[in-house]
Amino acid sequence: MILLTVALVFVLSACGTKQNNETATAKGSDLKLVKDGSLTFAMSGLYPPLNFKKDGKLSGFDVEIGNEIAKRIGLKANPVTNPWETIIQGLKANKYDAIIGSMTATPERDKQVDFTNPYYLSGAQVFVADSNNAIQSKDDLKGKTIGVIQSSTWKDMAVKLSDKVKGYPSDVYALQDLALGRIDAVITDKIVGLNAKNEKHLKIKAVGDLLNEDRVSVAVTEGNKALTNKINKAIADMQKDGTYEKISKKWFNENLLEK
Repeated sequence: MILLTVALVFVLSACGTKQNNETATAKGSDLKLVKDGSLTFAMSGLYPPLNFKKDGKLSGFDVEIGNEIAKRIGLKANPVTNPWETIIQGLKANKYDAIIGSMTATPERDKQVDFTNPYYLSGAQVFVADSNNAIQSKDDLKGKTIGVIQSSTWKDMAVKLSDKVKGYPSDVYALQDLALGRIDAVITDKIVGLNAKNEKHLKIKAVGDLLNEDRVSVAVTEGNKALTNKINKAIADMQKDGTYEKISKKWFNENLLEK
């Protein structure tokens, strides 16, 4: 009976020690996570090649960047989808730990969430035909025919650069006309242009600096500084060791953090 009691005390002691250690580990962690051991990050899943579903599984540039960030933090990657119109509300409601879904950091959004350093740069970009060496920057667009989406911010930019602006119902039509030599240039989002070039094999190229810069960043729950800092370090380390460039060139044939 004494031996049985001693054995039982030993077992209970061991269980208690294990439970206390697990609790201590959880309390000692500086990360506030929705799911223990996982980095749950959201995107719309409707924005190829950045994030989309292929054979029922999330894929794309955003997904690979998120997976790599999670690995470097020591967490399991858990990408999820959420409608774009409520994606910030979902973060604030702790449905996920972060948004890695091509969200531009803006002052208005910054009032609701914390943003990391950018993991890619985009914005308004001038595209010309591969064979066009006369246009090197926006300063060369005077008197040239520029294609843009009708009623867009790109059109507002174009009319300040040339008196010959042609409207299109979509970027793709404008870029196709550009490749065929029907217009001199197109102003559109850098990512849209690069994707059209790669996916549709259009013979076009980006020239000059971005006309405006969108700093696309990871959004984190406001006040979760520990997670923000760890993600910033992961992004910086990815750039230093070449992992970021490898992922970026896989999807866009160029480094999206190079200006």
